[in-house]
Amino acid sequence: MPLLYTIGKLTVAPALRLAFRPTVEGLEHIPATGGAIFAGNHLSVADELFLGTVVPRHLAFWAKSEYYKGTGVKGAFSKFVLTGLGAIPVERAGGRAALSAFDAAIPALKGGDLVAVYPEGTRSPDGRLYRGRTGAARLAVAAGVPIIPVGMIGTDKAQPIGARVPRPGAAKIIVRFGKPLDFTGRPDDRTSLRAITDELMAEIQKLTGQEYVPRYAPPRAHPPVSGEPPIAS
Repeated sequence: MPLLYTIGKLTVAPALRLAFRPTVEGLEHIPATGGAIFAGNHLSVADELFLGTVVPRHLAFWAKSEYYKGTGVKGAFSKFVLTGLGAIPVERAGGRAALSAFDAAIPALKGGDLVAVYPEGTRSPDGRLYRGRTGAARLAVAAGVPIIPVGMIGTDKAQPIGARVPRPGAAKIIVRFGKPLDFTGRPDDRTSLRAITDELMAEIQKLTGQEYVPRYAPPRAHPPVSGEPPIAS
């Protein structure tokens, strides 16, 4: 586990547990060893904080490549922190540049690491669950690892869009993990990846009880990287 991530697990994670007392269900579905993809709904930027807090192993998240290219003291610090956390850089430009995120994630997964992905591609604007993009399915098939569905409840109330930090007492936080989904041997053609993604989103919906919207979530003006490089269908 990267050093800064370890420090966070010893400091930030206990503080979040104490302040928010999140309820965690399905921890037995998290493998003790081996690579896996955590794919969940996305209500708030706090999702990553709480997911990293309750998962006992290192969990690699995506981060915009611009954060690695900043200049001056601020840029150097940003690169130092993200590298120390074991984040995976993502190019938002698309095409071959965006595929670099998959190039980095696949060996990490095959090497036994855990990677977090948000198939909706951006935060839900209204609390509903939107159609998933196929990146998680593509990763699972390419790396030969299972997908663990994740359901986050209450994070949109604890830290609504626009809020700078989560607010203790604003909502009850619940994190639910579903049974691992094994897609080993499934083809990686467009139709199969779409079917895998639809199966995954159905499992996430079971965990959250959200209303499902069969279309992609509308993009934000300046969307943050949310665990889903812009390679999807």
